[in-house]
Amino acid sequence: MYAVIKVGGKQYRVQEGDEIFVEKLNAEENDNVRFEQVLMLDSKVGNPYVEKAVVEGTVLKNGKNKKIRIFKYKNKSRSNRRTQGHRQPYTKVKITKING
Repeated sequence: MYAVIKVGGKQYRVQEGDEIFVEKLNAEENDNVRFEQVLMLDSKVGNPYVEKAVVEGTVLKNGKNKKIRIFKYKNKSRSNRRTQGHRQPYTKVKITKING
């Protein structure tokens, strides 16, 4: 059984036992989380969500991704290159149960 869920503006295809990286959630480690925005459950497609379908998971870890470099450069403007860095926070979730 698989489901397509919507978390943080992105869609994820999940099965029981999967570990996914989602946008930062307000949850501590070992907390249980519920995803109620289920877009698809096996072959059943929601309009926009499948009714009475819930995906449950456990938070494994909160952290930050690797730093990415952002360069800003203007050609022929006699200005220097500017660099910025960014580390996107994430939450690692293990899917434990799919109800539908």
